[in-house]
Amino acid sequence: MDQTRNVVIIGAGIVGTNLADELVSRGWANVTVIEQGPLDMPGGSTSHAPGLVFQTNPSKTMTQFARYTVSKLLSLEKDGQNCFNQVGGLEIATTNARLEELKRKHGYASSWGVDARLISAEECLEMNPLLNKDMVLGGLHIPSDGLALAARAVQLLIARTREAGVRYLELTPVTSIEQAGGKVTGVRTPGGVIPADIIISCAGFWGVEVGAMVGLPIPLLPLAHQYVKTTAVPARAGCNTIPNGASLPMLRYQDQDLYYREHGDQVGIGYYGHKPMPVVAASLPAASEQTNEKYMPSRLDFTRGDFEPAWKLSQELLPALQQSEIADGFNGIFSFTPDGGPIVGQSPTVDGFYVAEAVWVTHSAGVARAVAELLTTGRSSIDLAECEVNRFEEVQLAPTYISETSQQNFVEVYDIIHPLEPRESPRNLRVTPFYSRQCELGAFFREFAVWEHPEWYEANAKLIKDLPPRWKSVERDAWSARYYSPVAAVEAWKTRTAVAMYDMSPSRRLEVSGPGAVDLLQRLSTGDVSKESGTITYTLLLDEHGGVRSDVHVARLEEDLFQVGANGPVDLVYLAREARKQRQQSPDQWVQVRDITSGTCCIGLWGPHARNLINTVTADDFTNRGLRYHRAKNARIAGIPVTAMRLSFVGEMGWELHTTADNGLRLWDVLWKAGQSYGVVAAGRAAFNALRIEKGYRSWGTDMTTEHDPYEAGLSFAVNVDKNGYVGQQALKGRSQDKTARRLRCLVVNDDRSVVLGKEPVFYDGRTVGYITSAAFGYTIGKPVAYAWLPSTVAEGDAVEIEYFGRKIAATVAAEPLYDPQGSRLCGRAGAAKL
Repeated sequence: MDQTRNVVIIGAGIVGTNLADELVSRGWANVTVIEQGPLDMPGGSTSHAPGLVFQTNPSKTMTQFARYTVSKLLSLEKDGQNCFNQVGGLEIATTNARLEELKRKHGYASSWGVDARLISAEECLEMNPLLNKDMVLGGLHIPSDGLALAARAVQLLIARTREAGVRYLELTPVTSIEQAGGKVTGVRTPGGVIPADIIISCAGFWGVEVGAMVGLPIPLLPLAHQYVKTTAVPARAGCNTIPNGASLPMLRYQDQDLYYREHGDQVGIGYYGHKPMPVVAASLPAASEQTNEKYMPSRLDFTRGDFEPAWKLSQELLPALQQSEIADGFNGIFSFTPDGGPIVGQSPTVDGFYVAEAVWVTHSAGVARAVAELLTTGRSSIDLAECEVNRFEEVQLAPTYISETSQQNFVEVYDIIHPLEPRESPRNLRVTPFYSRQCELGAFFREFAVWEHPEWYEANAKLIKDLPPRWKSVERDAWSARYYSPVAAVEAWKTRTAVAMYDMSPSRRLEVSGPGAVDLLQRLSTGDVSKESGTITYTLLLDEHGGVRSDVHVARLEEDLFQVGANGPVDLVYLAREARKQRQQSPDQWVQVRDITSGTCCIGLWGPHARNLINTVTADDFTNRGLRYHRAKNARIAGIPVTAMRLSFVGEMGWELHTTADNGLRLWDVLWKAGQSYGVVAAGRAAFNALRIEKGYRSWGTDMTTEHDPYEAGLSFAVNVDKNGYVGQQALKGRSQDKTARRLRCLVVNDDRSVVLGKEPVFYDGRTVGYITSAAFGYTIGKPVAYAWLPSTVAEGDAVEIEYFGRKIAATVAAEPLYDPQGSRLCGRAGAAKL
C-alpha cells in the first residue's frame, strides 16, 4: 500500500503502540494513535497486566508471536534498562497427568524452536526453593521466558514513535467510523473527524464497541481475572529490587489454575480457578485524567471470597507464604474468544477497517508486526489462519455462543485438553440432513465448522471380528487411544474393499456466478478453470508472495456458473472482496459469490463396489466414459436430482453426490438400501483422515499454510505453467521443487505401532529439524504414517526420529503416495490391483 496513506490506530496499549512502531520502522508516515484515556495510564488490560510471558503454545502461530514479543521487548532500552526481565519460566507438575503433559509441551517447544528442558523435582526446587518438596514431581524450564514490563514498554514506544512523526491524541474517545463507498474515510471524535484511509482497532475488550461502528461483530468476551500481591515474604527479603524486581523464574501451578511471579519481596498470584466473571465493556466507566495504577476501567474490585481456595492452595505449594498475607488484590479484565485465539484482519465488508483484538501482552509485538506486514506487503510472514477475524461461522457470532464458549475457555485455560476432545456445549447447532440416520448407527460426533460430524459409527463394531489380520488396529498408548475407536479400521477396510458412504456436507461449498466468474477465478487461481463445462480443476489460491492461502476444487457447471469446494469462511470473504473489486473496475464483469453449504448436502460414495451400487439406482451413465475423473454432471438417482462430481479424497473410485438439503435424507436412504448387497457402511472422519494421508492428499491449514509455497508443499502439479496473470505468479518465478529449502515429507513409523497425533518434533542426526503436521494409523499399509516439514536435505529413505511424550520413535522418510501411486484404483481403471 501507499506509505503516505492516513493511518489511524485506535488504542495506545501494548498492541497499538507496537503497531505504530512497526509501521514507522517500515517507512510509513501519517500515523495517528487515538486513546480514550491518558497516555501515561490508558486504563486497559495493558495497564494492569502482570506481564508473564510463557512462549510455548500448542499453536505454532502463537508461539512465533510470543518469540518476537520477547525479542522486541529486549530491544527496547532506556537508561540501561530494557522492558523484559528474562527470569525464565518454570511449569511444575504435581500430578502424573501433568507430568506427561509437560513432556508433550516440551515437544511443542522443540517443534517451534523454543529452547526448553524437562527437569526433575530436585532441579525444580533448586530453581525455586520456596516450593514444597513433597508436592512437585517434575517441571518444564524455558530460560528465555520472562516478565514483560508492558507499561514501561508502552511509554518507550510512544516516545520513540513520536520522534518518528506519529501523532498521539489522548483522552479522545471514538464516537463513530466514517465511511463512503464501502471504505473507511475517517474517525469521528468529540473534536471532529480525523481523515483516515486505514483504521486499525487495537481497543482490547472495548473492540466490541468499535467493531459495531462498522457493523463488524467482534467475538470476544471481557472477563475478570483475579490477581493479588502478598505482603513481604520473609524468605525473599533483600533478594530483589523494590518494588517489582524479580529473580526467581515465573511459576505455573496449572494443576490448580495458578501462576506466580515476584514483585520485590512480595509474591504476585494469578488465579483462573474462580467462576467466570463476564463484563460488558460499555458499562465500564471511561478512562479519565484521574486514571491511575489503582483506579482504572479495567481493574475491578477484588472479590476475596473467590480467592480463598487459591490462597490456601498457594500456601500449600509455597509454604513460605504462610508467613505473609494478602496485601492487595483486584479483578482485572482480559479478553477471551470462542476458540482462544486473537482476532486479527480486515473487515469483510468495509475496506480499510482492520482489527487486532483479544491480544495479550505475551503476543502483542508479534501480532503488531503481523498487522504491519499485512498493511505494508499484503501478507504476514506468520500464518494468520488461526487469528483471522473472518474465521468464525455465522452461528459463532451470536452473543450467546460467544459468551458460553469464551467463559468455557477461561475455565479450561490451564486444563489438559486432548486434540480430539469434543466440546461438551454448545452442541447440535448445525446438523446435516443425515443426522437422524447417523444417530441410529451410533455415530460418535465431533464438531467440524460447528457441524456435528461423525468420527466413527458404533454400528460397525460388529464387523471388527471379520477384519482380516493385516487390517486389525494396533493397541495404542493411553493418549492416542482417547477419542479413538478400532471401528475406524473397519470403516477404512470397507472403503478399500467394498463401498462406504461419507457425509461431506460440512465441507464448504461456494457458488460463483455471473459474466465475470471465469475471469475472477482465473485471476485468483493457479490452474486453468476456463475449460469446458463439466470440468473440475484442483487449484490453489496464492497470496502475492506465493504462499498457499487455500486449495480448492473448482467445478465449471455452466458457462457462467461454478461451484467451488473451499476451506472455510475466509475463502468466502476473499472471493467476495475480489468480486467487488472486479465489479468496480469493470461493471459488466460482475460476479456473485454465494455460500450454498447450508442449503445443500453431499455424500461421498467411494470404494471398488461404488459403481455397482450406483448402477442399481440410476439410469445415468456413471462409467469412465460417462463421467471421467475430475468431471461433473447433473444426474438423477432414484428420481433425486444430484450434481455428481468424480472426486475422491480417500483414493478410491467414486463420486461426491451433491443435492439440496430437502432431498438429502431420501438420497441417503436410497443409497443405503441399495448398498446392502455390496457391504456398504457409513464411515467417519477417523477413517477418512487415515485414507487421505495414505493417498498423499494435503489438508490446508494443517499440512500447508500461507507460510509455504506450492513447491515446498508438494503441489507443483496444481500450478499451470502455461498460465499467466494470476495472483502469486510473479513470486513463483524462479522457484521449483529442486530449489526448495524445505519439503513436506511423508514418514512411516518403523515399529508399525507407535501412533502420533501431530505437532511433535522430528529429529535428524540428533537435532530437531522439523515437526509433524498430520498423522494417523495407515490401515491399508499396516503402519502409522505422518506428514512433516523437513529440510530438503533430508531425503527419501533417510532415518528420522519423532519425539512423543519424551521418547524417540524411529521413522523413515518414504516416497509418496503410499497407496496406489499410479492412480489405478482412483480412476477405476480395468485391472487395478486388488487388496
